[in-house]
Amino acid sequence: MSPAATMAVLLRPSTLLPSSQSTTTSRLRFPVATPLPRCRHGGAGKKSRLLVARRRWRRDRVACLPTKEEEEEEEEEVGVAGDGGEEDGDEDGYLAREGEWGVRRMGRVGEEMRRVALVQAEAFHVPVALFNDFFFDFFKAEVLSALIYRVRNSPPDRYACLVAEEVDATSQISEAPFEKIVGVVDCTVQNEADILKNLQGVDEYLYVSGIAVLPSFRRRKVGTALLKACEALALQWRHRFMALRAYEDDDGARGLYSKAGYRVVAKDPGWVTWVGRRRRVLMIKELPIHEHHLEQQ
Repeated sequence: MSPAATMAVLLRPSTLLPSSQSTTTSRLRFPVATPLPRCRHGGAGKKSRLLVARRRWRRDRVACLPTKEEEEEEEEEVGVAGDGGEEDGDEDGYLAREGEWGVRRMGRVGEEMRRVALVQAEAFHVPVALFNDFFFDFFKAEVLSALIYRVRNSPPDRYACLVAEEVDATSQISEAPFEKIVGVVDCTVQNEADILKNLQGVDEYLYVSGIAVLPSFRRRKVGTALLKACEALALQWRHRFMALRAYEDDDGARGLYSKAGYRVVAKDPGWVTWVGRRRRVLMIKELPIHEHHLEQQ
């Protein structure tokens, strides 16, 4: 069999995924493969070709980031996320402020999305004894791929990634904008039946997930700022209820959510994690919907 025929067999969908898995999963985990590049060093052997292929793989292993041309086209068609005028926040675009932190919607630019993936990866990666750096890079690439998919396939009023950053003017001079991001949270409009049965008079709610803060910035009100911004966004989108899940034994997270006005309404069945079986609790917050919000509904 020729090399080209062998490559075609290896890349058939049936060899990558069981038929029972969805196309969404395959889209997230298996980016389109590109053929190995031909060596352009004139006369170099197999080793040179492998080195060129390896360099190209490292450059293109997260190949779903938009190019500059694609970013400009998307901005013309749907606008950059977070660029919605006064409705997106104050004059600086912040949905909420808490102390030295401001929270806004994430911009659809490659550097900022990579920073968001780094923050979430550092918050949720479980260290391993061997090859920890390799597994961390792999996990970060998975987080970035999932983030890009959600941004590209979600309406702007159904999903938003919010980022917390320093608002101190002195830091803006010494750092690139994306380097100031220290916290992240995802907000998604959902209608899961198991959650709706705990709510009254609504068919949708705002689900809060993926709250992540860099380790060196924890216990400095970043999480509080993120939750305030989620509430501001829920009011903008005219949702009466907000929901999130927390591990039952995570006293720190549950304390933060309780102070923000969330209450436990149900317990999930045992949830399998890297460190064993842990139980999660469902926490709900009802928002004070004002009359002008009800009229707009």
